[in-house]
Amino acid sequence: MAKYLDQLNRQIVLPGIPSRIVSLVPSQTELLAELGLQEEVKGITKFCVHPDSWFREKARVGGTKQVNFDKVRQLRPDLIIANKEENEKDQIELLESIAPVWISDVSSVETALHMILCIGSLTGRETRAMELIVKIKTAFAKLKPAQYIRTAYLIWKEPMMSVGSDTFIHDMMRHAGLHNVLEDQLRYPEISLETIRSRQVETLILPSEPYPFKEKDRAELQDNLPGTKVLLADGEMFSWYGSRMLQAAEYLAGFVAQIHAAKS
Repeated sequence: MAKYLDQLNRQIVLPGIPSRIVSLVPSQTELLAELGLQEEVKGITKFCVHPDSWFREKARVGGTKQVNFDKVRQLRPDLIIANKEENEKDQIELLESIAPVWISDVSSVETALHMILCIGSLTGRETRAMELIVKIKTAFAKLKPAQYIRTAYLIWKEPMMSVGSDTFIHDMMRHAGLHNVLEDQLRYPEISLETIRSRQVETLILPSEPYPFKEKDRAELQDNLPGTKVLLADGEMFSWYGSRMLQAAEYLAGFVAQIHAAKS
Protein backbone atom coordinates (compact mmCIF):
# COMPACT_ATOMS: atom_id res chain seq x y z
CA MET A 1 0.00 0.00 0.00
CA ALA A 2 1.28 3.47 -0.90
CA LYS A 3 -0.04 6.85 0.22
CA TYR A 4 0.00 9.94 -1.99
CA LEU A 5 -1.06 13.56 -1.59
CA ASP A 6 -2.86 15.24 -4.45
CA GLN A 7 -2.57 18.97 -5.16
CA LEU A 8 -5.42 19.73 -2.75
CA ASN A 9 -3.41 17.97 0.00
CA ARG A 10 -5.91 15.13 0.03
CA GLN A 11 -4.46 11.73 0.78
CA ILE A 12 -5.22 8.78 -1.47
CA VAL A 13 -4.10 5.20 -0.92
CA LEU A 14 -3.17 2.86 -3.76
CA PRO A 15 -2.47 -0.87 -3.31
CA GLY A 16 0.19 -0.71 -6.03
CA ILE A 17 0.99 0.87 -9.37
CA PRO A 18 -2.41 1.43 -11.05
CA SER A 19 -3.19 -0.70 -14.08
CA ARG A 20 -6.67 0.66 -14.87
CA ILE A 21 -6.76 4.46 -15.06
CA VAL A 22 -9.61 6.81 -16.00
CA SER A 23 -8.60 10.38 -16.89
CA LEU A 24 -11.13 13.21 -16.69
CA VAL A 25 -8.75 15.98 -17.81
CA PRO A 26 -7.79 16.46 -21.49
CA SER A 27 -4.33 17.94 -20.90
CA GLN A 28 -3.51 15.26 -18.33
CA THR A 29 -4.72 12.54 -20.69
CA GLU A 30 -2.14 13.77 -23.18
CA LEU A 31 0.45 13.65 -20.41
CA LEU A 32 -0.43 10.04 -19.59
CA ALA A 33 0.19 9.18 -23.24
CA GLU A 34 3.56 10.95 -23.14
CA LEU A 35 4.46 8.88 -20.08
CA GLY A 36 3.79 5.68 -22.02
CA LEU A 37 0.59 4.54 -20.30
CA GLN A 38 -1.17 3.21 -23.39
CA GLU A 39 -2.24 -0.05 -21.75
CA GLU A 40 -3.04 1.38 -18.34
CA VAL A 41 -5.45 4.16 -19.39
CA LYS A 42 -8.87 2.60 -19.93
CA GLY A 43 -11.18 5.61 -20.08
CA ILE A 44 -11.09 9.29 -21.11
CA THR A 45 -13.58 12.12 -21.69
CA LYS A 46 -15.06 13.20 -25.01
CA PHE A 47 -12.84 16.30 -24.79
CA CYS A 48 -9.61 14.28 -24.52
CA VAL A 49 -8.76 14.78 -28.19
CA HIS A 50 -5.01 14.15 -27.89
CA PRO A 51 -3.51 11.83 -28.84
CA ASP A 52 -5.83 11.20 -31.74
CA SER A 53 -5.45 7.42 -31.52
CA TRP A 54 -6.67 7.47 -27.93
CA PHE A 55 -9.58 9.73 -28.83
CA ARG A 56 -10.66 7.26 -31.51
CA GLU A 57 -10.03 4.03 -29.63
CA LYS A 58 -10.40 4.48 -25.87
CA ALA A 59 -13.67 4.25 -23.98
CA ARG A 60 -15.28 7.62 -23.31
CA VAL A 61 -16.92 8.36 -19.97
CA GLY A 62 -18.80 11.54 -20.82
CA GLY A 63 -17.56 15.11 -20.45
CA THR A 64 -15.35 16.80 -17.92
CA LYS A 65 -18.37 18.21 -16.08
CA GLN A 66 -20.90 15.51 -16.96
CA VAL A 67 -19.28 12.21 -16.11
CA ASN A 68 -21.13 8.99 -16.91
CA PHE A 69 -20.75 7.08 -13.65
CA ASP A 70 -22.01 3.79 -15.06
CA LYS A 71 -19.34 3.84 -17.77
CA VAL A 72 -16.63 4.65 -15.24
CA ARG A 73 -17.80 1.81 -13.00
CA GLN A 74 -17.80 -0.65 -15.90
CA LEU A 75 -14.14 0.13 -16.58
CA ARG A 76 -13.22 -0.95 -13.01
CA PRO A 77 -10.57 1.74 -12.51
CA ASP A 78 -8.03 1.58 -9.70
CA LEU A 79 -7.21 5.28 -10.19
CA ILE A 80 -9.21 8.27 -11.45
CA ILE A 81 -7.35 11.46 -12.35
CA ALA A 82 -9.32 14.71 -12.07
CA ASN A 83 -8.82 18.47 -11.74
CA LYS A 84 -10.24 20.98 -9.26
CA GLU A 85 -11.28 23.46 -11.93
CA GLU A 86 -12.32 21.23 -14.80
CA ASN A 87 -14.37 18.68 -12.86
CA GLU A 88 -17.36 19.19 -10.57
CA LYS A 89 -16.84 18.68 -6.83
CA ASP A 90 -20.06 16.73 -6.29
CA GLN A 91 -19.21 14.36 -9.13
CA ILE A 92 -15.70 13.79 -7.78
CA GLU A 93 -17.18 12.89 -4.40
CA LEU A 94 -19.39 10.28 -6.06
CA LEU A 95 -16.48 8.92 -8.10
CA GLU A 96 -14.57 8.30 -4.87
CA SER A 97 -16.99 5.45 -4.17
CA ILE A 98 -15.66 3.76 -7.32
CA ALA A 99 -11.90 4.33 -7.02
CA PRO A 100 -9.30 6.67 -5.48
CA VAL A 101 -9.43 10.09 -7.14
CA TRP A 102 -6.23 12.14 -7.48
CA ILE A 103 -7.02 15.83 -8.06
CA SER A 104 -4.69 18.38 -9.62
CA ASP A 105 -4.86 22.11 -8.92
CA VAL A 106 -2.74 23.96 -11.48
CA SER A 107 -2.41 27.75 -11.48
CA SER A 108 1.14 28.28 -12.73
CA VAL A 109 3.98 26.70 -14.68
CA GLU A 110 5.53 25.67 -11.37
CA THR A 111 2.41 23.84 -10.14
CA ALA A 112 2.05 22.23 -13.58
CA LEU A 113 5.56 20.79 -13.30
CA HIS A 114 4.72 19.55 -9.81
CA MET A 115 1.60 17.88 -11.22
CA ILE A 116 3.69 16.10 -13.87
CA LEU A 117 6.07 14.78 -11.21
CA CYS A 118 3.18 13.62 -9.01
CA ILE A 119 1.45 11.75 -11.83
CA GLY A 120 4.76 10.19 -12.81
CA SER A 121 5.17 8.96 -9.24
CA LEU A 122 1.59 7.69 -9.04
CA THR A 123 1.90 5.66 -12.23
CA GLY A 124 5.40 4.27 -11.89
CA ARG A 125 6.75 6.64 -14.55
CA GLU A 126 8.76 8.97 -12.34
CA THR A 127 11.92 8.78 -14.48
CA ARG A 128 10.04 9.66 -17.66
CA ALA A 129 8.24 12.46 -15.84
CA MET A 130 11.54 13.92 -14.63
CA GLU A 131 12.96 13.79 -18.15
CA LEU A 132 9.90 15.64 -19.46
CA ILE A 133 10.19 18.28 -16.72
CA VAL A 134 13.82 18.94 -17.60
CA LYS A 135 12.90 19.38 -21.27
CA ILE A 136 10.06 21.78 -20.41
CA LYS A 137 12.27 23.84 -18.10
CA THR A 138 14.92 24.05 -20.81
CA ALA A 139 12.34 25.18 -23.37
CA PHE A 140 10.87 27.83 -21.06
CA ALA A 141 14.32 29.12 -20.13
CA LYS A 142 14.67 30.23 -23.75
CA LEU A 143 11.67 32.55 -23.35
CA LYS A 144 13.45 35.83 -22.58
CA PRO A 145 11.03 38.63 -23.43
CA ALA A 146 12.74 41.94 -24.18
CA GLN A 147 9.64 43.97 -23.39
CA TYR A 148 6.13 43.53 -22.02
CA ILE A 149 3.02 43.97 -24.14
CA ARG A 150 -0.23 45.15 -22.54
CA THR A 151 -2.52 42.20 -23.23
CA ALA A 152 -5.99 40.85 -22.49
CA TYR A 153 -6.93 37.23 -23.09
CA LEU A 154 -10.56 36.25 -23.66
CA ILE A 155 -11.92 32.83 -22.75
CA TRP A 156 -15.59 33.50 -23.53
CA LYS A 157 -17.68 35.66 -25.82
CA GLU A 158 -21.10 36.28 -24.23
CA PRO A 159 -20.43 37.56 -21.71
CA MET A 160 -16.85 38.46 -22.56
CA MET A 161 -14.60 36.88 -19.93
CA SER A 162 -10.88 37.15 -19.38
CA VAL A 163 -8.28 35.72 -16.97
CA GLY A 164 -6.98 36.95 -13.62
CA SER A 165 -3.59 36.55 -11.97
CA ASP A 166 -4.34 33.25 -10.20
CA THR A 167 -4.73 31.26 -13.42
CA PHE A 168 -2.38 29.06 -15.42
CA ILE A 169 -3.08 31.12 -18.55
CA HIS A 170 -1.90 34.27 -16.76
CA ASP A 171 1.37 32.60 -15.82
CA MET A 172 1.91 31.38 -19.38
CA MET A 173 1.34 34.96 -20.59
CA ARG A 174 3.83 36.23 -18.02
CA HIS A 175 6.50 33.79 -19.18
CA ALA A 176 5.97 34.93 -22.77
CA GLY A 177 6.29 38.62 -21.91
CA LEU A 178 2.60 39.43 -22.25
CA HIS A 179 1.48 41.79 -19.47
CA ASN A 180 -2.01 40.79 -18.37
CA VAL A 181 -3.88 44.07 -17.85
CA LEU A 182 -6.29 42.22 -15.53
CA GLU A 183 -3.61 40.99 -13.16
CA ASP A 184 -5.44 42.82 -10.37
CA GLN A 185 -8.40 40.45 -10.86
CA LEU A 186 -8.88 36.79 -9.86
CA ARG A 187 -10.16 33.77 -11.75
CA TYR A 188 -12.21 34.66 -14.84
CA PRO A 189 -13.63 38.21 -14.62
CA GLU A 190 -16.08 39.65 -17.09
CA ILE A 191 -14.61 42.33 -19.31
CA SER A 192 -16.12 45.01 -21.55
CA LEU A 193 -14.97 46.88 -24.63
CA GLU A 194 -14.69 49.98 -22.45
CA THR A 195 -12.39 48.16 -20.03
CA ILE A 196 -10.18 47.05 -22.93
CA ARG A 197 -9.97 50.65 -24.11
CA SER A 198 -9.46 52.20 -20.66
CA ARG A 199 -6.70 49.75 -19.76
CA GLN A 200 -4.93 50.55 -23.00
CA VAL A 201 -4.79 46.96 -24.26
CA GLU A 202 -2.27 46.71 -27.08
CA THR A 203 -3.03 43.08 -27.96
CA LEU A 204 -6.30 41.18 -27.46
CA ILE A 205 -5.98 37.40 -27.71
CA LEU A 206 -8.88 35.25 -28.92
CA PRO A 207 -8.06 31.57 -28.30
CA SER A 208 -9.53 28.50 -29.95
CA GLU A 209 -10.87 27.22 -26.60
CA PRO A 210 -12.81 27.06 -24.34
CA TYR A 211 -14.86 29.38 -26.56
CA PRO A 212 -13.92 28.65 -30.18
CA PHE A 213 -13.24 32.16 -31.44
CA LYS A 214 -13.20 32.44 -35.24
CA GLU A 215 -12.07 34.97 -37.82
CA LYS A 216 -15.50 36.64 -37.81
CA ASP A 217 -15.16 37.25 -34.05
CA ARG A 218 -11.70 38.71 -34.57
CA ALA A 219 -12.90 41.01 -37.36
CA GLU A 220 -15.88 42.20 -35.31
CA LEU A 221 -13.75 43.04 -32.28
CA GLN A 222 -11.07 44.65 -34.43
CA ASP A 223 -13.70 47.00 -35.89
CA ASN A 224 -14.73 47.98 -32.37
CA LEU A 225 -11.16 48.30 -31.11
CA PRO A 226 -9.14 50.12 -33.78
CA GLY A 227 -6.40 50.96 -31.27
CA THR A 228 -5.88 47.32 -30.28
CA LYS A 229 -4.37 44.47 -32.29
CA VAL A 230 -6.80 41.52 -32.14
CA LEU A 231 -5.24 38.11 -32.77
CA LEU A 232 -6.48 34.53 -32.91
CA ALA A 233 -4.41 31.98 -30.99
CA ASP A 234 -4.15 28.25 -30.28
CA GLY A 235 -5.84 27.99 -26.89
CA GLU A 236 -4.25 24.64 -26.09
CA MET A 237 -0.82 26.28 -26.13
CA PHE A 238 -1.87 28.74 -23.43
CA SER A 239 -4.03 26.50 -21.25
CA TRP A 240 -2.95 22.84 -21.47
CA TYR A 241 -0.80 22.07 -18.43
CA GLY A 242 1.06 18.87 -19.22
CA SER A 243 3.29 17.56 -21.96
CA ARG A 244 1.80 20.19 -24.29
CA MET A 245 3.96 22.71 -22.45
CA LEU A 246 6.97 21.36 -24.31
CA GLN A 247 5.47 22.61 -27.59
CA ALA A 248 3.95 25.69 -25.97
CA ALA A 249 7.25 27.42 -25.22
CA GLU A 250 8.22 27.55 -28.90
CA TYR A 251 4.68 28.55 -29.87
CA LEU A 252 4.65 31.42 -27.38
CA ALA A 253 7.99 32.69 -28.65
CA GLY A 254 6.65 32.70 -32.20
CA PHE A 255 3.38 34.33 -31.17
CA VAL A 256 5.13 37.19 -29.38
CA ALA A 257 7.51 37.62 -32.32
CA GLN A 258 4.42 37.99 -34.52
CA ILE A 259 3.11 40.76 -32.26
CA HIS A 260 6.43 42.61 -32.34
CA ALA A 261 6.60 42.27 -36.12
CA ALA A 262 3.12 43.79 -36.45
CA LYS A 263 4.12 46.77 -34.28
CA SER A 264 7.31 47.54 -36.15
